[in-house]
Amino acid sequence: MDIQNMPREQLGVCAEGNLHSVYLMFNANDNVESQLRPCIANVAQYIYELTDQYSDSAFNGFVAIGANYWDSLYPESRPEMLKPFPAMQEGNREAPAIEYDLFVHLRCDRYDILHLVANEISQMFEDLVELVEEERGFRFMDSRDLTGFVDGTENPKGRHRQEVALVGSEDPEFKGGSYIHVQKYAHNLSKWHRLPLKKQEDIIGRTKQDNIEYESEDKPLTSHIKRVNLKDENGKSIEILRQSMPYGSLKEQGLMFISTCRTPDHFEKMLHSMVFGDGAGNHDHLMHFTSALTGSSFFAPSLDFLMQFDN
Repeated sequence: MDIQNMPREQLGVCAEGNLHSVYLMFNANDNVESQLRPCIANVAQYIYELTDQYSDSAFNGFVAIGANYWDSLYPESRPEMLKPFPAMQEGNREAPAIEYDLFVHLRCDRYDILHLVANEISQMFEDLVELVEEERGFRFMDSRDLTGFVDGTENPKGRHRQEVALVGSEDPEFKGGSYIHVQKYAHNLSKWHRLPLKKQEDIIGRTKQDNIEYESEDKPLTSHIKRVNLKDENGKSIEILRQSMPYGSLKEQGLMFISTCRTPDHFEKMLHSMVFGDGAGNHDHLMHFTSALTGSSFFAPSLDFLMQFDN
């Protein structure tokens, strides 16, 4: 790999896990694109520099542009596979699409730093955008979802994270960028906690306490793991890098599901398998206990792509 010619990725895309996160969804005001382009470049550069400044608390983040807003902002060129969120519905299982123009994803092991940076960024964007959604996530126990199961066990490790998450030379102008999908899931925890332990484990496809995956032949076809561990036509695993974290208060809580990948197809195939199942009626039974409230599609370009527009 020629490191010289590798554009600098936004460091939050492939970062290792953190204790806290802030998710900001913005919509742009009308006709602000000429001011917004340099502003986004400044915000991305600011996040990049803070990664060094706050390295002892593992600060990282990225800025991503909504699929439906991309052409307004960067009319000259578009990531090859960028498309709106693939809304799906089957019976009472729904994955709705709610698109936003910009997504700022910030994470850190210190909540106060996140709060400070989110305020700074909000001020940098002043008068150009409107904050539509704000959510704050947290690490729960030893990286578990609020269902009590460890989340993201299947995630790629080490350098393989970059291989899974970042666009390569297949789309040269957008090398080092990433396709981002965000879904906010609200869990029905009172319904979930009424289930016996074994039933919960069958729905996930792992043991709860020690996080051991069921043997292949023991996995129910309706288990979450069976539905999202897919293979392509060559028998190779279809992978995404998950950057999800639990969020919420007593009123509403769940998972901010975040997928980063070099192609949007992997996420779409997984979601399709969860909602519609395997063609034989086996959908993901976890969906009886959680509802997707949002679904948004973004692209997080390389820092170098964004910095072309910094003046």
